[in-house]
Amino acid sequence: MKYAIWLPLFDELSDPSQIARLAAATEEAGWDGFFLWDQLWWRPPVREVSDPWITMSAMATATERLRIGPMVSPIARRRPTKLLRETTTLDRLSGGRLILGVGLGSDRFAQEYSKTGEEVDDRVRAERMDETLEILTSGWTGEPVRHHGKHFVVDDVRFLPRPVAGRVPVWLAGFPGNAKPVRRAARYDGFFPVNLTSPEQVEAPAAMLRELRGDLDNFDIAVALEPDVDPRPYADAGATWCLIDVDPATLRLADVQALIAAGPPK
Repeated sequence: MKYAIWLPLFDELSDPSQIARLAAATEEAGWDGFFLWDQLWWRPPVREVSDPWITMSAMATATERLRIGPMVSPIARRRPTKLLRETTTLDRLSGGRLILGVGLGSDRFAQEYSKTGEEVDDRVRAERMDETLEILTSGWTGEPVRHHGKHFVVDDVRFLPRPVAGRVPVWLAGFPGNAKPVRRAARYDGFFPVNLTSPEQVEAPAAMLRELRGDLDNFDIAVALEPDVDPRPYADAGATWCLIDVDPATLRLADVQALIAAGPPK
């Protein structure tokens, strides 16, 4: 199993320079990845929030080995061609270390969609996300993109340069018990079941993914766990990555620094 730090860019952790220093320390301490929330704002008492994409650029230049990425980005609110350029550029800046975590997101956490006029219908956002993923994966090939969908149009445009490895790995997020995100994830590179309460919630999607794909070779299943939770039962259930989760309401820089310095679970 691989281990990563997973942080929201809130309050004491909203300084991109500080996050870049934390990323360098994370790499030095032997962790495998450092992933960021993608939020525009959050509920009180959180007041200060930073952009993960700009911050990841700083992280990329401060590290050499660490995998980085948004975990997860609600890409249905993004313009696909702009996201295509951003992901490729960030992947090349990092030397091919970007992992793109995506999901539908939800208005219920911070009303990010309703308060900005974004689409709140999950079905419509799912359509937009699927089209965006089609445009991304097509554009990363370097071949002309010809997409005429319900929500987006890209009319015979080639996007160069390509990502370092030819494409960026994509992990799909979803809540336990929901089969649709699992089926969607099977077409890509990873699955991130969120809000887990037991290792058994990993076993069912892992079995479904194995059936859909034939095997789980070159496929990741990531779980987010609090620092005091034993990751081994989740690894036994099929998880390949463990993202150490922190509570944004009580998040403190000193606690994160201590967590990083302690190194990944043994």
